[in-house]
Amino acid sequence: MKLPVILLSLALLPVSVSAATTCQSDKYHQYVDASLAWYESLVELAVKKDKNLEEVGKWFLNGRKHHFELNREAVDWYLENDKDKLDLSQSVESWLKLTQQDIKALSQQDDKLGHTAKKAFDDRQSKPHAKNYTLRSAFADLLTHPGDIDKPLNAYNEKMTAIAAIKCK
Repeated sequence: MKLPVILLSLALLPVSVSAATTCQSDKYHQYVDASLAWYESLVELAVKKDKNLEEVGKWFLNGRKHHFELNREAVDWYLENDKDKLDLSQSVESWLKLTQQDIKALSQQDDKLGHTAKKAFDDRQSKPHAKNYTLRSAFADLLTHPGDIDKPLNAYNEKMTAIAAIKCK
């Protein structure tokens, strides 16, 4: 009787590890999606106040997308290949810590993760948009007027609270 129970337990082990990895991946993907939605809302509000920020807003969002897509792919890769590189005991936004050197090394790989890392690395190496400071000043102005950002900020905070409540086993 004990042998079938042991064999069943061993057979189910990869499924439970895989389920935890899938849950962690889904949780991180939700964090990335919430973060990108927040930045999109912030740019939209800044451009609404100043149409001259449309081009720099697109440039900024493109950089954020490259950054977060790299993190999404890197977390998935590390979940499957080297969980020691992740700090899953922290809040989801702190799971992954990639240094500039890490990103540079990843960008040398000839795979999907490497290509995504190259975009993020190139963004970090490129000259900032001429209106970058103006856009960041517009963000600062928006953030000092909470009523202007209530709806997207509350949506982001609610989503982050829901993500934090997800328990992966």
